[in-house]
Amino acid sequence: MSRWFNTAGPCKPDIHYMLPAAARVPQARPLIEQQAYFVIHAPRQTGKTTTMMALAAELTASGRYVAVLLSVEVGAAFNTEPGTAELAILGEWRNAASVRLPAELQPPVWPAEAEGQRIRAALQRWAQAAPRPLVLFMDEIDALQDVTLISVLRQLRSGHADRPRGFPWSVALIGMRDVRDYKTASGGSERLNTASPFNIKTRSLTLGNFSLEEVAALYGQHTADAGQVFTAEAVSLANALTQGQPWLVNALAKVAAEELAPDPAQPLTTDIILEAKEVLIQRQETHLDSLAERLREPRVRQIIEPMLAGQALGDVPTDDIRFVLDLGLCRRDPSGGLVIANPIYREVIPRVLASSARDSLPLLRPTWLTVGGKLDPSRLLDAFLAFWRQHGQPLLKSAPYHEIAPHLVMMAFLHRVANAGGVLEREYAIGSGRIDLLLRYGDVRLAIELKTWRPGERDPLAQGLAQLDEYLTGLGLPTGWLVIFDQRPGLPPISERTSVEEAVTPACRRVMVIRG
Repeated sequence: MSRWFNTAGPCKPDIHYMLPAAARVPQARPLIEQQAYFVIHAPRQTGKTTTMMALAAELTASGRYVAVLLSVEVGAAFNTEPGTAELAILGEWRNAASVRLPAELQPPVWPAEAEGQRIRAALQRWAQAAPRPLVLFMDEIDALQDVTLISVLRQLRSGHADRPRGFPWSVALIGMRDVRDYKTASGGSERLNTASPFNIKTRSLTLGNFSLEEVAALYGQHTADAGQVFTAEAVSLANALTQGQPWLVNALAKVAAEELAPDPAQPLTTDIILEAKEVLIQRQETHLDSLAERLREPRVRQIIEPMLAGQALGDVPTDDIRFVLDLGLCRRDPSGGLVIANPIYREVIPRVLASSARDSLPLLRPTWLTVGGKLDPSRLLDAFLAFWRQHGQPLLKSAPYHEIAPHLVMMAFLHRVANAGGVLEREYAIGSGRIDLLLRYGDVRLAIELKTWRPGERDPLAQGLAQLDEYLTGLGLPTGWLVIFDQRPGLPPISERTSVEEAVTPACRRVMVIRG
């Protein structure tokens, strides 16, 4: 049977390419041997369910344990009704165990117990009836909130002392967040502290992204099965674009191998991987959409907005930084600084934020193209100035992040330009004070530096020219644009204050400076 790259639900080894579970969480087995209760947390779509389901199957097949992955997600519909949630969870567990375990290892009839005791009593009876030590992987634990979450955690703590004969030998809670960040019953606004109902936790583990070697191994399975080769450069590029994020690694390969180059005789090259990246970004499939929904949350916005603007973070609570790390939106680079998690997210985030402005754009005729369909930067400059003077002011209101509203509107305009056959790339980082854009259209490349003149600051012209020099040097380009958005109060309307002039950079490059 053919195998495929998987982007929906847990992987199945008979039909999907996947990495060995033991290699992804090597610390789990020693903890299980020690009868430990522990936590595994990682961002969505990193393979938590796949990995733990495979590990459970391996443990059961070894003949030493009864191990199974069971979800508590159905209880999330009853976060203020713990008794109802218990019944839903136990029903789900029985159904899942009937499929994932042989008949002799499945749980006995659940005992009739009072509300608030059903999970503990059920696990106690199962552990007593099981012919081997019972190991439970409890998935989607952070889907539960409020009194239901507290009740489940307290019942696990209550039975912990009775293991292994009177309660599961080992339990792992699996979710996006560490247990210290689970929401409490007080409206879901606080966190469980060190005196939490799950202070029986031995360790918190995380599931990391794939390494370059693991990406190569995963893609190598496709080569072994189908005979289609990923070039070494394509594997390296896929790893760089995704930073090993498992869903993205699979999604890139799936688009590349199944849609763009379905002939196994055709090697998968860097050009195909780049095209696959654009397809993913344009589609904004489920995984990318779910991340985009988070961007409007206040604690996410207070981090992402200054990052996009190139500003330093303000006094952001450590927990909120941990939150964007746990979501997988950001990561720490080797220097310890906070950056967007990977180049694909770096493309997706501003596109999502600019979508309202993009949807509000008027009909634009491609006056920036020559008769032969080539991009003419001087015509593009005229088109942008006309657009900005006429539509900039009202469109600013459509952008969700006020601090970078002008940037998002300009990006929306440039997306319209790129959609006819180009690509818009972005670079931004905390504390840089700028956003760098590169518009590629055929063999034409236009570098654009975006700066903001904020209240109480100096004119950023000199700094912007020096930074544009640096950007152009890296790209090997002789010229570009410096765009300065003036956000000081009391200014004339955009239609009146927008201007353009030629300037010379410190390295003697002649560039265009646009003020708006």
